[in-house]
Amino acid sequence: MNLQNATVLVTGGTSGIGRATARVLRDAGARVAITGRDESRLRAITNELGVLAVRADVTNEADVERTYTEVLREFGHLDALVNNAGAGAFKPLVEMTRAEFDSIIATNVTGAMLMARAAARHFAQRQKGNIVNIGSTAALRGAPNGTAYYASKFALRGMTECWRAELRQHNVRVCLVNPSEVITDFLAHAGQGQRSPAPDNPTKLRAEEIAQTIKSVLELDDRGFVTEVTVFATNPKD
Repeated sequence: MNLQNATVLVTGGTSGIGRATARVLRDAGARVAITGRDESRLRAITNELGVLAVRADVTNEADVERTYTEVLREFGHLDALVNNAGAGAFKPLVEMTRAEFDSIIATNVTGAMLMARAAARHFAQRQKGNIVNIGSTAALRGAPNGTAYYASKFALRGMTECWRAELRQHNVRVCLVNPSEVITDFLAHAGQGQRSPAPDNPTKLRAEEIAQTIKSVLELDDRGFVTEVTVFATNPKD
Protein backbone atom coordinates (compact mmCIF):
# COMPACT_ATOMS: atom_id res chain seq x y z
CA MET A 1 0.00 0.00 0.00
CA ASN A 2 1.20 3.47 -0.81
CA LEU A 3 1.04 5.39 2.45
CA GLN A 4 0.93 8.78 0.75
CA ASN A 5 -2.57 10.10 1.53
CA ALA A 6 -3.66 6.68 2.84
CA THR A 7 -6.08 6.82 5.76
CA VAL A 8 -5.16 4.96 8.94
CA LEU A 9 -6.92 4.59 12.29
CA VAL A 10 -4.73 3.77 15.31
CA THR A 11 -6.41 2.79 18.56
CA GLY A 12 -4.69 3.61 21.82
CA GLY A 13 -2.83 6.34 20.00
CA THR A 14 -1.99 8.71 22.83
CA SER A 15 1.12 6.96 24.15
CA GLY A 16 3.68 4.23 23.55
CA ILE A 17 3.44 2.17 20.39
CA GLY A 18 0.22 3.87 19.27
CA ARG A 19 1.67 7.35 19.49
CA ALA A 20 4.89 6.33 17.75
CA THR A 21 2.89 4.63 15.00
CA ALA A 22 0.74 7.70 14.45
CA ARG A 23 3.88 9.81 14.11
CA VAL A 24 5.69 7.42 11.75
CA LEU A 25 2.67 6.98 9.49
CA ARG A 26 1.94 10.69 9.43
CA ASP A 27 5.56 11.38 8.48
CA ALA A 28 5.16 8.86 5.65
CA GLY A 29 2.30 10.92 4.24
CA ALA A 30 -0.71 9.11 5.68
CA ARG A 31 -3.77 10.80 7.07
CA VAL A 32 -4.05 9.46 10.59
CA ALA A 33 -6.78 9.23 13.21
CA ILE A 34 -6.21 8.02 16.75
CA THR A 35 -8.45 6.99 19.61
CA GLY A 36 -7.87 7.37 23.32
CA ARG A 37 -9.73 7.85 26.57
CA ASP A 38 -7.72 10.74 28.04
CA GLU A 39 -8.86 14.10 26.66
CA SER A 40 -5.73 15.96 27.72
CA ARG A 41 -3.48 13.44 25.99
CA LEU A 42 -5.66 13.55 22.89
CA ARG A 43 -5.36 17.34 22.76
CA ALA A 44 -1.60 17.14 23.22
CA ILE A 45 -1.04 14.70 20.38
CA THR A 46 -3.44 16.59 18.11
CA ASN A 47 -1.39 19.73 18.67
CA GLU A 48 1.85 17.82 18.20
CA LEU A 49 1.01 15.74 15.13
CA GLY A 50 -2.08 17.31 13.59
CA VAL A 51 -3.94 13.99 13.54
CA LEU A 52 -7.66 13.46 13.98
CA ALA A 53 -8.27 12.54 17.62
CA VAL A 54 -11.40 10.69 18.74
CA ARG A 55 -12.18 10.26 22.42
CA ALA A 56 -13.39 6.67 22.63
CA ASP A 57 -13.22 3.50 24.68
CA VAL A 58 -12.82 0.45 22.43
CA THR A 59 -14.82 -1.68 24.88
CA ASN A 60 -17.87 0.56 24.37
CA GLU A 61 -19.85 -0.41 21.27
CA ALA A 62 -21.41 3.03 20.93
CA ASP A 63 -17.96 4.64 21.11
CA VAL A 64 -16.70 2.31 18.39
CA GLU A 65 -19.60 3.19 16.10
CA ARG A 66 -19.06 6.90 16.74
CA THR A 67 -15.35 6.54 16.02
CA TYR A 68 -16.01 5.19 12.54
CA THR A 69 -18.65 7.83 11.91
CA GLU A 70 -16.16 10.58 12.75
CA VAL A 71 -13.28 9.01 10.83
CA LEU A 72 -15.33 8.38 7.69
CA ARG A 73 -16.84 11.86 7.85
CA GLU A 74 -13.34 13.33 7.97
CA PHE A 75 -11.53 11.01 5.53
CA GLY A 76 -14.31 9.60 3.35
CA HIS A 77 -12.90 6.08 3.61
CA LEU A 78 -10.44 4.02 5.63
CA ASP A 79 -7.45 2.07 4.32
CA ALA A 80 -6.04 0.54 7.50
CA LEU A 81 -6.85 -0.16 11.13
CA VAL A 82 -4.04 -0.58 13.64
CA ASN A 83 -5.62 -2.41 16.59
CA ASN A 84 -3.21 -1.22 19.28
CA ALA A 85 -5.29 -0.36 22.37
CA GLY A 86 -4.36 -2.71 25.17
CA ALA A 87 -4.15 -3.19 28.92
CA GLY A 88 -2.34 -5.52 31.27
CA ALA A 89 -2.63 -7.06 34.73
CA PHE A 90 -0.02 -9.47 36.06
CA LYS A 91 -0.83 -11.52 39.14
CA PRO A 92 -0.63 -15.13 40.28
CA LEU A 93 -3.73 -17.12 39.42
CA VAL A 94 -4.70 -17.42 43.09
CA GLU A 95 -4.73 -13.63 43.44
CA MET A 96 -6.45 -12.74 40.15
CA THR A 97 -9.87 -11.16 40.62
CA ARG A 98 -12.75 -11.62 38.23
CA ALA A 99 -12.94 -7.85 37.71
CA GLU A 100 -9.28 -7.61 36.72
CA PHE A 101 -9.55 -10.57 34.36
CA ASP A 102 -12.73 -9.28 32.73
CA SER A 103 -11.22 -5.81 32.27
CA ILE A 104 -8.19 -7.13 30.36
CA ILE A 105 -10.30 -9.38 28.15
CA ALA A 106 -12.71 -6.53 27.46
CA THR A 107 -9.97 -4.24 26.13
CA ASN A 108 -7.57 -6.68 24.49
CA VAL A 109 -10.08 -9.11 23.01
CA THR A 110 -13.59 -7.66 22.85
CA GLY A 111 -12.36 -4.15 22.03
CA ALA A 112 -10.13 -5.47 19.25
CA MET A 113 -13.05 -7.47 17.85
CA LEU A 114 -15.43 -4.49 17.89
CA MET A 115 -12.93 -2.26 16.10
CA ALA A 116 -12.05 -4.95 13.55
CA ARG A 117 -15.69 -5.82 12.91
CA ALA A 118 -16.52 -2.27 11.90
CA ALA A 119 -13.38 -2.01 9.79
CA ALA A 120 -14.06 -5.36 8.10
CA ARG A 121 -17.54 -4.27 7.05
CA HIS A 122 -16.08 -1.16 5.44
CA PHE A 123 -13.16 -3.03 3.84
CA ALA A 124 -15.34 -5.81 2.43
CA GLN A 125 -17.53 -3.21 0.77
CA ARG A 126 -14.46 -1.49 -0.73
CA GLN A 127 -12.81 -4.83 -1.57
CA LYS A 128 -9.53 -3.78 0.02
CA GLY A 129 -8.11 -2.84 3.40
CA ASN A 130 -5.64 -3.68 6.14
CA ILE A 131 -5.98 -4.77 9.76
CA VAL A 132 -2.81 -4.80 11.87
CA ASN A 133 -3.31 -6.31 15.31
CA ILE A 134 -0.70 -5.53 17.95
CA GLY A 135 -0.14 -8.77 19.79
CA SER A 136 2.83 -9.68 21.95
CA THR A 137 5.40 -12.40 22.44
CA ALA A 138 2.95 -13.28 25.23
CA ALA A 139 0.84 -14.74 22.43
CA LEU A 140 3.52 -17.36 21.81
CA ARG A 141 4.06 -18.95 25.22
CA GLY A 142 2.77 -18.76 28.77
CA ALA A 143 4.53 -17.41 31.85
CA PRO A 144 3.90 -17.05 35.59
CA ASN A 145 1.46 -14.28 36.55
CA GLY A 146 0.22 -14.00 32.97
CA THR A 147 -3.29 -15.47 33.22
CA ALA A 148 -5.21 -12.40 32.02
CA TYR A 149 -2.74 -10.70 29.69
CA TYR A 150 -1.33 -13.82 28.07
CA ALA A 151 -4.79 -15.29 27.59
CA SER A 152 -5.89 -12.09 25.86
CA LYS A 153 -2.95 -12.14 23.46
CA PHE A 154 -3.43 -15.84 22.68
CA ALA A 155 -7.05 -14.97 21.88
CA LEU A 156 -6.03 -12.05 19.68
CA ARG A 157 -3.66 -14.30 17.76
CA GLY A 158 -6.47 -16.80 17.20
CA MET A 159 -8.90 -14.09 16.07
CA THR A 160 -6.26 -12.74 13.69
CA GLU A 161 -6.04 -16.12 11.96
CA CYS A 162 -9.84 -16.34 11.73
CA TRP A 163 -10.16 -12.84 10.28
CA ARG A 164 -7.39 -13.52 7.79
CA ALA A 165 -9.17 -16.64 6.56
CA GLU A 166 -12.48 -14.80 6.24
CA LEU A 167 -11.28 -11.57 4.68
CA ARG A 168 -8.69 -12.62 2.09
CA GLN A 169 -11.49 -13.10 -0.45
CA HIS A 170 -12.17 -9.36 -0.07
CA ASN A 171 -8.51 -8.42 -0.62
CA VAL A 172 -8.17 -7.52 3.05
CA ARG A 173 -4.76 -8.13 4.59
CA VAL A 174 -4.69 -9.11 8.28
CA CYS A 175 -1.37 -9.10 10.13
CA LEU A 176 -0.28 -9.74 13.72
CA VAL A 177 2.73 -7.85 15.11
CA ASN A 178 4.25 -9.38 18.25
CA PRO A 179 6.60 -7.05 20.15
CA SER A 180 8.71 -8.30 23.01
CA GLU A 181 9.39 -5.87 25.86
CA VAL A 182 9.17 -2.28 24.70
CA ILE A 183 10.25 0.79 26.66
CA THR A 184 6.89 2.43 27.35
CA ASP A 185 4.78 3.16 30.43
CA PHE A 186 2.68 0.02 29.76
CA LEU A 187 4.06 -1.92 32.72
CA ALA A 188 3.58 1.04 35.02
CA HIS A 189 -0.11 1.12 34.12
CA ALA A 190 -0.21 -2.64 34.68
CA GLY A 191 1.11 -2.23 38.23
CA GLN A 192 4.60 -3.52 37.55
CA GLY A 193 6.41 -0.51 38.99
CA GLN A 194 8.11 0.73 35.84
CA ARG A 195 8.60 4.48 36.09
CA SER A 196 6.70 6.82 33.82
CA PRO A 197 8.18 7.90 31.53
CA ALA A 198 10.03 4.61 31.39
CA PRO A 199 13.82 4.88 31.65
CA ASP A 200 15.79 4.38 28.46
CA ASN A 201 17.68 1.13 28.01
CA PRO A 202 19.74 0.81 24.81
CA THR A 203 19.32 -2.98 24.82
CA LYS A 204 15.50 -2.90 24.83
CA LEU A 205 13.06 -2.13 22.04
CA ARG A 206 11.59 1.32 21.64
CA ALA A 207 8.09 2.11 20.43
CA GLU A 208 9.67 3.44 17.25
CA GLU A 209 10.97 -0.02 16.29
CA ILE A 210 7.45 -1.40 16.41
CA ALA A 211 6.07 1.61 14.54
CA GLN A 212 8.60 1.08 11.77
CA THR A 213 7.60 -2.59 11.61
CA ILE A 214 3.94 -1.62 11.20
CA LYS A 215 4.89 0.87 8.50
CA SER A 216 6.84 -1.81 6.62
CA VAL A 217 3.95 -4.27 6.84
CA LEU A 218 1.54 -1.72 5.41
CA GLU A 219 3.92 -0.57 2.66
CA LEU A 220 4.28 -4.01 1.11
CA ASP A 221 2.67 -4.08 -2.33
CA ASP A 222 -0.99 -5.09 -2.12
CA ARG A 223 -0.36 -8.29 -4.06
CA GLY A 224 1.09 -9.85 -0.91
CA PHE A 225 1.03 -9.44 2.85
CA VAL A 226 2.87 -10.38 6.02
CA THR A 227 0.77 -12.72 8.15
CA GLU A 228 2.73 -12.38 11.40
CA VAL A 229 5.96 -10.77 12.54
CA THR A 230 7.67 -11.04 15.92
CA VAL A 231 10.17 -8.40 17.05
CA PHE A 232 12.73 -9.21 19.75
CA ALA A 233 15.43 -7.01 21.21
CA THR A 234 18.79 -8.26 19.96
CA ASN A 235 20.49 -8.80 23.32
CA PRO A 236 18.34 -7.38 26.12
CA LYS A 237 19.84 -6.63 29.51
CA ASP A 238 18.04 -5.28 32.58
